[in-house]
Amino acid sequence: MAAAQILAVTIFVVMFVLIVLDKIERHYVTLGCGVLTIVGVFGIIMRDTHAILETLNLQSIFKLGFWYASGSEGESTAGINWATIIFIAGMMIMVEGMAKAGFFRWLCMLLAKLVNYKPVPLFVAFMIMSAGLAMFIDSITVILFLVAVTIELAKLLKFNPIPMILSEIFCANLGGSATMCGDPPNIIIGTSLGYSFGDFITNTGVMAGISLVLIVFYFLLVFHKDLKPKEGETVDISAMPTPREAILDKREFAISSVIFACAVILLVTHEYTGLTVAFIGTSIAIVTLLTSWKYALELLKKVDYKTLLFFIGLFMVVGGLEQTNILEMIAGFIGKVSGDNLYIMVAIILWISAVASALVDNIPFAATMVPVIKSLSAAQGVDLSILTWALSMGTDIGGSATPIGASANVVGTSVAAKNGYVIGWGKYCKAAVPATLIVITVSMLFIFVRYC
Repeated sequence: MAAAQILAVTIFVVMFVLIVLDKIERHYVTLGCGVLTIVGVFGIIMRDTHAILETLNLQSIFKLGFWYASGSEGESTAGINWATIIFIAGMMIMVEGMAKAGFFRWLCMLLAKLVNYKPVPLFVAFMIMSAGLAMFIDSITVILFLVAVTIELAKLLKFNPIPMILSEIFCANLGGSATMCGDPPNIIIGTSLGYSFGDFITNTGVMAGISLVLIVFYFLLVFHKDLKPKEGETVDISAMPTPREAILDKREFAISSVIFACAVILLVTHEYTGLTVAFIGTSIAIVTLLTSWKYALELLKKVDYKTLLFFIGLFMVVGGLEQTNILEMIAGFIGKVSGDNLYIMVAIILWISAVASALVDNIPFAATMVPVIKSLSAAQGVDLSILTWALSMGTDIGGSATPIGASANVVGTSVAAKNGYVIGWGKYCKAAVPATLIVITVSMLFIFVRYC
């Protein structure tokens, strides 16, 4: 077992380093390391067919509980979490349909018009919209469209878009922490441990809501001077694009809006209906493709398959750590360090998750920590939900602190740079690190008061 443990840890470390260096596309990294885990750790050293089958986890797809569950039973954390993969793929297809119809651009232009195109109210409105959309839609997609529209409005209204872009990125990650479907780490946590949309919204959602109020005031305090138009420059509001102009196809717009509303309803009620996120993701994808049959092939081509492959490889590598009992050892170490003190245990998980997610992508860290907190809960007799909310807020918000901590950060800064607005590490961290510290501190105090 020792040789298997050493190899599993080595593969995991190499994977993390390669992801951070970002010299090789990350889906190649995780898939390659995943294959090495299957072949090297399970096949050659352990010679354990059961470990291979459990890590690939294909059998779970053919179980009734994968599609319909009357209770809160979660999918096995061992190996590939197919529920997460299928749900994200389904939502990607839905979002592409919405984008093609002009939904996101219409929403941005409508909001801009409602605040009469004034930079400061627009700044606040876009922060709230970023958080609100990210509760239900992948934060990458939210930022992709928001940044593009922000830059367009900034040119028309003659203000610096960088402060607004930075605040949108942070609020997207904050909004994503509020629900089970808002951020990939939460999807992994929720599907693996059996928590529902309602569980997240009444726990991390409350923390995110309180934090959002503070963060809006924080960014206003930091950036309000930068939002003013340059002296001597006038703005012609009549030249602004109208929301109606953003709608590319009225029929597709109406259909995509209805599908989105149905997706939200299904997610909010899935705890009571028994419909799993895998079922919801599949259903939404099928309906989107059927109603947009003319563009079905185009929508399928736009799915981010690289991200899905990244997840698959990642789960295989983490499965290697689990099958060799490495994660159980980490859980034991945390329990020993905390001295069975729940306050210390929560603080360790929350702050380590935050710091780690700021330095590396928060998705692999979340996937690694799920079985750790599960083992820690069982060993120490601690309520799993308390550790779950600490892990969720730590990974979701910690990733906001640096340009590489979360996928939304990378996408947002990249789009800005392509349009001539370069956001370096110094500028990004100067604004994001204090905001991150505020939210993590609020979350810690909230967990202490409410649960400990």
